[in-house]
Amino acid sequence: MGLRHSPSFLNLINLRIMPQEYYILIVGYIFGFYMAWNIGANDVANSMASSVGAKAITIRQAIFLAGILNIIGAVFIGSHVTNTIRKGIVSTDIMTDPHVALTGALSALLAAALWVSFATWKSLPVSTTHSIVGAMIGFGIMAGGFTVINWGKLFAVVLSWIISPLFSVVIAYLIFKIIVRLILSKKDTFARSLKLSPVFIGITFFVVVLSFLFKTPLGKKMDLGPSASLAVAIILSVLLGFAGMAVLKRFVKDKESGAEGIFRRIQVGTACYVALAQGANDVANAIGPLAVIYFLVKTGSVGAKVPVPLFLLLFGGVGIACGIAMAGHRVMDTMGKKITTLSNTRGFAVEFSAATTVLVASKMGLPVSTTHAAVGGVLGVGLARGIEAVNFGIVFKIMVYWVLTVPAAALTSMVIFKLLQIIL
Repeated sequence: MGLRHSPSFLNLINLRIMPQEYYILIVGYIFGFYMAWNIGANDVANSMASSVGAKAITIRQAIFLAGILNIIGAVFIGSHVTNTIRKGIVSTDIMTDPHVALTGALSALLAAALWVSFATWKSLPVSTTHSIVGAMIGFGIMAGGFTVINWGKLFAVVLSWIISPLFSVVIAYLIFKIIVRLILSKKDTFARSLKLSPVFIGITFFVVVLSFLFKTPLGKKMDLGPSASLAVAIILSVLLGFAGMAVLKRFVKDKESGAEGIFRRIQVGTACYVALAQGANDVANAIGPLAVIYFLVKTGSVGAKVPVPLFLLLFGGVGIACGIAMAGHRVMDTMGKKITTLSNTRGFAVEFSAATTVLVASKMGLPVSTTHAAVGGVLGVGLARGIEAVNFGIVFKIMVYWVLTVPAAALTSMVIFKLLQIIL
């Protein structure tokens, strides 16, 4: 008997002897893992592409580091509560019917995963958050019509296609120009970069600490408040800036490498932070809809907020790590090598600008995408060397895929929703 034709979906779920809902849960796990895999395959470039492109680390090292840090970020910093509808773009009223909610969550997961998978196959970076948002819009329109969509919030997502990369272009451009002015234009770049390393390490940690306190679920749970968070960030950035210089003096002896040798070490640190934050924040794109399916099957109902068990966060983290290991090199290659040539100083500017953009824009309440910020950072350092240093053909292709993400995921979700309605 299909779920749609059952006398009571809630009663069916409570009847443990009826296995159908558990088959649906297994399908949910498969779709959820597939989405997590795609997040790893596509989004790993946000954290590691510039480090690999600048030859600070190898692709193998990047895959290993990003895989481990994404699992740690997902399990220990990831949210234990998820919104039923990502970003509040679709009204939660459509989740009151358990069958509609279950079908919608399944269709959204698969639709978003298919789009990200297609983009990864094309070696192009897209926003996994916007993919799941587009998929939820598709399901929302099919379930409740156009009136259930919050068009104002959708407009904010569209704005992020401009805001995120633009912010990042400006910051990366300025940071790289400052590095050129203060270090690269001087005679002894090694000594100069070592002397100024507390400043660059300090500002990096300042952004990292504030990002952790404001952007991650664990940081929000700590709820230190703006003043206390600022004080903690300043103290830690000063201490860690000088501690970093002491470590560099002790371990970096190759003066012939110049400033690049110093920034190679700093750059790897920022890449590791972005990977950790990625696991904490992006795991919800795969595990949010899966948590909805899990609780629908277990309880027969679901609210606007859904608790996420630890094993689901681990499941998502492992899925992300598998995607990184199996296909992460494709998008990393595009962002790290095909837009512009990266050195360690340029790579540092890219990662710093991406992290700063995400922090500043989110605190201002502006829509933001880490993917868009990372691409903007690469474009910014390319422009700092002159327009001829940028491959605008690749940049244009990437932007086309950004614009297509929401409608493509929405249309795919609509089709899958209809098919699942027939099957279920």
